[in-house]
Amino acid sequence: LVAFSCKRRGSCPSCSASRMVESAALLMTDILPQQLHRQWVLSVLYPLRWLFAQNPEVMGKALKVVIRVISSYLIKRAGKRHTSAKTGAVTLIQRFGSALSLSVHFHMLFIDAVYVTPGKYPIFQRIKAPTGEGLTDLVQQISVRISDIRTQWLNRA
Repeated sequence: LVAFSCKRRGSCPSCSASRMVESAALLMTDILPQQLHRQWVLSVLYPLRWLFAQNPEVMGKALKVVIRVISSYLIKRAGKRHTSAKTGAVTLIQRFGSALSLSVHFHMLFIDAVYVTPGKYPIFQRIKAPTGEGLTDLVQQISVRISDIRTQWLNRA
């Protein structure tokens, strides 16, 4: 068997996989700090997928909510406040599934810790892995806030 090599035809799975690997390698070697990272993936229900695909500004608002909720969770888990601790994340938005079906979802890499700024230089403070209960609370918060964004958008239109 010969591997697929279409040289950038619109939707080649082989090319997409190669670009994803190259992007991940660039992030890990040149951009992100040499610390532990945790991947968070948010997939949304079909009505929201259509809304996000047609209205990027709504998708942007939803992504801000997700990042804010996860960042707050990490900072709180470290026993800190937003004024003294920061998180870091990179998000890649994937719009299609393997069958080229509409499947808008977010792949987020968060530093698995917080940076505490007691003085001039930040200090890296590792945190414990999330608990099942913590993840359930996060999903609930994100669901409610994204539902509010959707409701506001639908009432506006």
